Amino acid sequence: MTPAEPVHDAAALVDAHESLADAFAEQGDWRSAYEHLRAALGHARNLPVAARIPEQYRREVEQLRHESLTDALTGVYNRRYLDRTLPWLEPVAVALVDLDEFKGVNDRFGHEVGDRVLRQVARILRRSLPPGGFCARYGGEEFVLVVPVTSQPTVAAIVERARMRVEQFPWRTVRPELTVTISAGVSPADGDAETRLRIADELLYQAKREGRNSVALDRGDASRVTRTLSTHSARPHS
Repeated sequence: MTPAEPVHDAAALVDAHESLADAFAEQGDWRSAYEHLRAALGHARNLPVAARIPEQYRREVEQLRHESLTDALTGVYNRRYLDRTLPWLEPVAVALVDLDEFKGVNDRFGHEVGDRVLRQVARILRRSLPPGGFCARYGGEEFVLVVPVTSQPTVAAIVERARMRVEQFPWRTVRPELTVTISAGVSPADGDAETRLRIADELLYQAKREGRNSVALDRGDASRVTRTLSTHSARPHS
């Protein structure tokens, strides 16, 4: 747009981009929403000063939106972001991850240590994902990994690598005698969001039932629990 563009045209473009931003935000497509907000700001600069949209206000709005979609404790996305985003993503695999015996960590070491454990596990999970994937806190000590990969062996390797990194992290530097492991259920990259989460939850329970510190996979006509990248003794389920 040129500086000579009429004010009413600039105002109309601002309104149009704001409407599009709102529509994309309702769908959970925040990247597109922010692109249109930035476009609205660009057009608003051609409006009279009194009619311009304050950029500080826009920054505050974006910050509030970010905070509303982010888990305050761990810094990963929250359940709201997952619920809004997952139905629009296809194809992606989903892994439901749970910290093993986390109640025992809180009972033995206190909730402050438990919070530190949650934050560190979230960092490990997030860093284990390929580009385009994301981690969301599902609730309590459960996290969801969204993996933009359709190959089941590749997804399994990604989640198993995350499991290994949690197991091998030097937890004793946080508190002597502290150990932390995770279990996960990995759904295939098809079906609607609710179905993928349900399958992942069922497989997570299987991983727990068969010893914890494991990754359970959907193999189409069957499922199996795997520990493909490390050897360790399974602990009995209780």
